[in-house]
Amino acid sequence: MAWSDGTFLEKESARVDDLEELIKEWPLVWVNVDGLGDAETLRKLGEIFGIHKLALEDVIHVHQRSKVEDYEDHLFIVARMLFDADEKVRTEQISIFLSEGKVLTFQERKGDCLEPVRERIRKGKGRIRGAGADYLAYAILDAVVDAWFPLLEKFGDSLEELEDKVLGAPDKETVEKIHQVKRDLLEIRRTIWPMRETTSSLLREETLISEETHLYLRDCYDHVIQILDIVESYREIATGLMDLYLSSVSNRMNEVMKVLTIIATIFIPLSFIAGVYGMNFNPEVSPLNMPELNWKYGYLAVWTVMAAIGGIMILFFVRRGWIGEGKRGQKKEGKRDP
Repeated sequence: MAWSDGTFLEKESARVDDLEELIKEWPLVWVNVDGLGDAETLRKLGEIFGIHKLALEDVIHVHQRSKVEDYEDHLFIVARMLFDADEKVRTEQISIFLSEGKVLTFQERKGDCLEPVRERIRKGKGRIRGAGADYLAYAILDAVVDAWFPLLEKFGDSLEELEDKVLGAPDKETVEKIHQVKRDLLEIRRTIWPMRETTSSLLREETLISEETHLYLRDCYDHVIQILDIVESYREIATGLMDLYLSSVSNRMNEVMKVLTIIATIFIPLSFIAGVYGMNFNPEVSPLNMPELNWKYGYLAVWTVMAAIGGIMILFFVRRGWIGEGKRGQKKEGKRDP
């Protein structure tokens, strides 16, 4: 793309050899390169734009942290650009070279978040056509930063869904999703944190960036800080969800153990009675050897006593609040609380 205040030129593709004439004819030129596989093209672009060899090496090695490097007549800016906003952190490196009247950007592949910037240039919206190359570099960097917000909104929705699942019926899949969210948020933090220093360094640049553009860069810096604050908040929420899950599982285990203990406690006296009357004593040998065995209603009496003992114990447990959610016990405890 190339433009002045009133005219505009856009080419989908152009030969590297034609760029020199384009730069001479137009006061402001933006060249975007998709793909880094052609070493000869990169070398020619480096010669045309006067790019330092070390900077070109950083363009090819795409695992760079976000940074700003000053090469006297041009600035080299590296940022991490989100290229697939789908609840997974997928980034690529975008390299920006800023010089007087020229902006050169390198991307790993086609497809980016810079279409709003191109649309503003095409339609002449805002001050982008009337401003210099420094404002264009700001607009590109601002678009890269703003592209993170939709992804964070999806993370917020995911955390709300996970919270409902944790409070409802948590399972292993829920735990795996919470761990994945925490890992993704950590990756976002590692990616965005260097952007803070990058925008701060640009605010201190006074040669190629005008004072008026500094005002807009402050807004970009605020957006970076806002993203970091959101990420930290979401990380705390994810950690809280994990604690809530562990607490929920522990409470469920306690409820199960309580029920099993109550059942075992009820059957302890019943087992004792059944064990006593299950002994093989002959009442004919001695009148003291279980005379109840010869009683007409002995069997019915034993069952009645056992049922009465079980019923009394169940009623006792209910009144103590150990069965039935402990409503009565909770009400009593609530009255004692100040």
